[in-house]
Amino acid sequence: MNKTKEKYNRFAKYYDVLVKRSEAKWYSKWRNQFFASLTGDILEVGIGTGKSMNCYNHEAKVVGIDFSQEMLAKARQRLVKSGKKNIMLRQMDVENMEFKDNSFDYVTTSCVFCSVPNPIKGFREIRRVLKPGGKLIMIEHVLSDNFIIALLEHFHNPITRFLVGVNVNRNTKQNILDSGMVIVDEKRLALFDVFRLFVAKKD
Repeated sequence: MNKTKEKYNRFAKYYDVLVKRSEAKWYSKWRNQFFASLTGDILEVGIGTGKSMNCYNHEAKVVGIDFSQEMLAKARQRLVKSGKKNIMLRQMDVENMEFKDNSFDYVTTSCVFCSVPNPIKGFREIRRVLKPGGKLIMIEHVLSDNFIIALLEHFHNPITRFLVGVNVNRNTKQNILDSGMVIVDEKRLALFDVFRLFVAKKD
């Protein structure tokens, strides 16, 4: 975890530039599509520099967490500029969250679990803090079901993991199921089936 955190701290100042193109093409659109209508108590895991904050409506009470203090510093600047009063930010690790059991109606994530060192542990923590019947709404890039694409992902994974701590070949669907949650919806979003939406429910 510490090595991954250090990498995100180092490139926090460049992060928004690095994701500018994909943010404009995909991420912003997806977050507005899947997060904007949510109300109640919401936890966003891996809020990063806070690029998602504008998508939440005023009826949502949002807590955003990230393990990188430098990413959160950017998010706090963005939050002040936004003037939003229904969002708070905390430095926290998804694998060891400080929230009480059954705290949130929804947990959202956007391309985060590619870099969580122990993803099943993180999903179990999400399951713990969700209220009964609560849902995880997750946008993620995952291991493709297409053999050729999956082969390319396996080939590139050591490079992306070394450079930025990102895994591009995780079987995220199976990790969700192994954590004890039930997947109630799944959609392919882009690059055939690499980018997907998962909606999982606390059983």
